[in-house]
Amino acid sequence: MDQSLARITPAVINIPALKASCAGCSMHQLCLPMGLNEADINKLDQIIGRRRRIARDEVLYRMNDPFRNLYAVRFGHFKTCQVDAGGDSHITGFQMAGELLGMDAISAEQHHCDAVALEDSEVCEIPFVRLEELFGQIPTLLHHFHRIMSQEIMREQNVMLLLGNMRAEQRFAAFLVNLSSRYAARGYSSTCFQLRMSREDIGNYLGLTIESISRLLSRFKKQGWLEVDKREVRLLDPVMLKGLAAGTEHCTPM
Repeated sequence: MDQSLARITPAVINIPALKASCAGCSMHQLCLPMGLNEADINKLDQIIGRRRRIARDEVLYRMNDPFRNLYAVRFGHFKTCQVDAGGDSHITGFQMAGELLGMDAISAEQHHCDAVALEDSEVCEIPFVRLEELFGQIPTLLHHFHRIMSQEIMREQNVMLLLGNMRAEQRFAAFLVNLSSRYAARGYSSTCFQLRMSREDIGNYLGLTIESISRLLSRFKKQGWLEVDKREVRLLDPVMLKGLAAGTEHCTPM
């Protein structure tokens, strides 16, 4: 893991070193529309503000902050959370490399949640005003952005379904299956990965207690569906977990 950037005075900052290069980024196939030519990628490179290092537990932006940038996660993991009128925090999502943060703020021009790093991470700042200007020059980029927004709407709808109609074991299976598919899309193992978030965070997101998450991990392990070693999870029966998430399979009572 790279260390956080050391403090240096503005007079010696090497701007090109801090700026992201979309063409050379390992996540460009997820962030960028396929088929952009070199000239269009260079135009996108020119509007990227900088790479920004965010330490573990550091806040990228807070609820009600004014909206200026979108943030493409270059590496690391984040969680987004909202605080209700009673002061309770509710996690609304987990984000990883290749995903965009900040789209919730486009309509009202202020952020509706906090974005917090789950580990040392890095984002590319994308000034939204300049991105909008680029949409007029690169229609493919605008189409890609609309597709990302559509996926975000679908994600929120799926979370509402997850919390509203699913049993606890379904929620947890769906959570694992979702992580599996997202890691696979990034070229990582779909069956062996680390849970970057705590069990408390997972429970908060799924509307379950931390004790329920611990019981479900033990239950799935006893059923032979997964192995757990601290935060590392190995899916032993992905087909069964997908069926459980879809409601076509059921847990044997303990």
